[in-house]
Amino acid sequence: MQADVPAPDSPWNEIVPGLWMGGHEFRGRTGAVEFAVVRDEFDVVQTLLRLPGHGPDTDVEHHVWPIPDGPLDGTQLAGVIRLARAACEALDGGRKVLVRCYHGYNRSGLVVAHALIRRGNSADEAIRLIRDRRSPWALHNELFVEYLRAGLPTARLLEELAE
Repeated sequence: MQADVPAPDSPWNEIVPGLWMGGHEFRGRTGAVEFAVVRDEFDVVQTLLRLPGHGPDTDVEHHVWPIPDGPLDGTQLAGVIRLARAACEALDGGRKVLVRCYHGYNRSGLVVAHALIRRGNSADEAIRLIRDRRSPWALHNELFVEYLRAGLPTARLLEELAE
């Protein structure tokens, strides 16, 4: 499913070459909700909310790190940082990466944005790119935007101090 510009009925959108973002369900062409099931379209799949029967195939590298679409503790933020680093390493190796959560807006956006920041974008550039390529609704969780603007390592340290 190669696309440079997000299709309104697409379960996944390419944010930058090789890095895709999406969810487990989407509105199809008829307007009905459809399930997005991953098979072998990607080399690496990162899942922030796992639903049975949504793939990927067993021979696809799959990282699962369930996090809420809300405040994250230091351990959860550390996992997001690790996923973003793994996504960057896979991209550097020429692999196709999908980062997904339930609707493909907030949790996946946090990981993808941090990966983009690691690759040289500012937080605001990363957020804008994700909203342009995925959806204007992407990263509508203002807390996640604050995490990105502060920097995830800084947010992680602050969360751990508060615990």
